[in-house]
Amino acid sequence: MGLRKYRPMTPGTRQRTNADFAEITKSKPEKKLTKYVHRKQGRNNQGIITSRFRGGGHKRLYRLIDFKRDKRGIAAEVLAIEYDPNRNARIALVQYTDGEKRYILHPVNLKVGAQISAGEGAPIELGCALPLEKIPLGSNVHNVELLPGRGGQMARSAGAVVQLVAKEGDYATLKLPSGEVRIVRKECYATLGQVGNLDSKNISIGKAGRQRWLGKRPHNRGVTMNAVDHPHGGGEGKSPIGGKPQTPWGKSALGTKTRKRKKPSSKFIIRRRKSVANRG
Repeated sequence: MGLRKYRPMTPGTRQRTNADFAEITKSKPEKKLTKYVHRKQGRNNQGIITSRFRGGGHKRLYRLIDFKRDKRGIAAEVLAIEYDPNRNARIALVQYTDGEKRYILHPVNLKVGAQISAGEGAPIELGCALPLEKIPLGSNVHNVELLPGRGGQMARSAGAVVQLVAKEGDYATLKLPSGEVRIVRKECYATLGQVGNLDSKNISIGKAGRQRWLGKRPHNRGVTMNAVDHPHGGGEGKSPIGGKPQTPWGKSALGTKTRKRKKPSSKFIIRRRKSVANRG
């Protein structure tokens, strides 16, 4: 897990960095664990663009990831570590003793040949999945469930890690990467360790064309548009926004909190994450 730098032979390679893929041990995916997924490219079921600046990009096969870790009490061996074009984390191909193969998220320092398992009696070792009530306080976990049996929904991206800080009654208290502190039922499963590929956040794209490979089209700011196209548009020369920051449809933007006030899950949040303006 490191970064590869390029010699400045062209303007696009001057600032460009990329992962060195040193941890990858297998280049082609397991065919039975892949499927084709239609790419919506920002359109809804009527073909109307509802998410701007998306489209194009390289063709991908979706890898079926086992977020539930519901094969309990059966040991598995890590066969390979692979690249996944659909996420910034790496994935590990594991084979259970009964012969079944599955993909899981690859934690930091999980090596090929390691033995992992899931269930209440699983060992407290890297890559093993257990209920939060069986995990020691202070442990770092990832792929955490919000509801028992639903599968991991929190801390799934590269470098993500959640700390188990307390257990009381039917709930466990977790500190999330955002700084938010929330409670989750102790029956919810989590996987020990931190998600790998830590250098993902340090990659420099280097050129606009590389964003196009990822399916991202040019993003136009509102102030560069005409007044008919955006509330920020119009004016002579390089004009300021002029009023409050808005979306193209007139909703308040840039720092405005959008979480619903009466969202049912708010009662599980002990401390809200820091706002963008207060981050260091």
